[in-house]
Amino acid sequence: MMTVSIRPYQPADWPHVQRIYQEGIDTGLATFETAPKPQAKWESQSIEGSAIVATSFEGDILGWAVLWPVSDRCAYAGVAEVSVYVGAAAREKGVGSKLLAKLTELSEMLGLWTLQAGIFAENTGSIELHKRCGFREIGVREKLGALHGNWKDIMLMERRSKSVGT
Repeated sequence: MMTVSIRPYQPADWPHVQRIYQEGIDTGLATFETAPKPQAKWESQSIEGSAIVATSFEGDILGWAVLWPVSDRCAYAGVAEVSVYVGAAAREKGVGSKLLAKLTELSEMLGLWTLQAGIFAENTGSIELHKRCGFREIGVREKLGALHGNWKDIMLMERRSKSVGT
């Protein structure tokens, strides 16, 4: 494990967030996106106050996490989709666990009762990370979409708050 601090995202962090986002895209395991969202879209479409970054002792940004609304319908106001990305040099060093744990804590402060994740079924590292942070497997949506001509199955996972919406 490395020494990691978690802090709120600041707009000046964007070049590092974008680089880490692209590193995730390049794996072919993280998203159907083929390029990072533009900064303005990433910031405006995420849940306000939910974006965080992980930094090293030296201040380098190692990863990021953010919550996205799943719907604009009022019944889903307490449900969010999670995104967690860790830079290539910081993977498998506990950064993802720290980000997701903090994001979970933050979600409850924001009044969210359910977090969900859609993860490529072959991304076993991300699936295990989510399990360690209290998510459970819901099921697999087969061939939900294609990335570069390859159909992808999506593992659906969720975490219910034990204190919000109970």
